[in-house]
Amino acid sequence: MKLCRLRKGEAVLPCAKVNDSYHDLSSLVTDIDADFFAAQGPKALSGVDLSKLPVVDDHEGYAPCVAKPSKVLCIGLNYTNHAKESGMDIPKEPVVFFKAPSSLSGAHDPIPCPPGSNKLDWEVELAFVVGARTKRAKPDNAMQAIAGFMILNDVSERGWQFDRGGLWDKAKSHDGFAPIGPYLVTPDDVEDIHDFQLSLKVNGQTMQQAGTSDFIFNLTEVIVHLSEFMTLEPGDIITTGTPAGVGLGMTPPTFLKPGDLVETSIAGLGSQKQRVVAD
Repeated sequence: MKLCRLRKGEAVLPCAKVNDSYHDLSSLVTDIDADFFAAQGPKALSGVDLSKLPVVDDHEGYAPCVAKPSKVLCIGLNYTNHAKESGMDIPKEPVVFFKAPSSLSGAHDPIPCPPGSNKLDWEVELAFVVGARTKRAKPDNAMQAIAGFMILNDVSERGWQFDRGGLWDKAKSHDGFAPIGPYLVTPDDVEDIHDFQLSLKVNGQTMQQAGTSDFIFNLTEVIVHLSEFMTLEPGDIITTGTPAGVGLGMTPPTFLKPGDLVETSIAGLGSQKQRVVAD
């Protein structure tokens, strides 16, 4: 099942993508948000013939495919080659940081280049949404927490990350620094949840290309680790790290500027296209 949220006038419509058409879920659900997941929304929809619901013939683009999560949790340095290109040690346990929920944007929304930003970087990542309240998960039940998968571009301002002191969060949390979607894809509609293929291009040139089989910490380990320290709530978004090929790791380092085009894709989850604009 592919779920999304489409902008139409002043409204955002919860929708399901069936083949090449979008069907309005508004008669069944209020939104694709924490309440939807807490009520086991994907399971409830699995018994509905979604193709019979009204078709959305036109819309003004994708809104974030999950609305108003209580938190966006991120795993850093989860690919060996990315840790090496960043000049950092291979972590012995998952590196955790946050992105502000207000950083979320639609899959094709512009990436803002804020005042004072001159080291704006890209990071294609596999993300997932939590479907059930999860506390101190065990390896044999951790994967039950996942309600669906999506693409997330973990846009990062490296100057704010490394030159301004403090934690990474402020480099990751500007408005528009977390394009997600276009779709949330439920696990039953994924060919292999342990081997997603990720790709990112900048101005047509492939910068990142890898599979999640190269994770240092797999999905089970991530969920077990995070839920040891905090309760994962329905609707929370967890993003799992980026492979090698970021601008910071190039010689010399190369960063985004207004006018650049970033394209991300994960096989089975769709693709994104973002233009960098001066904010």
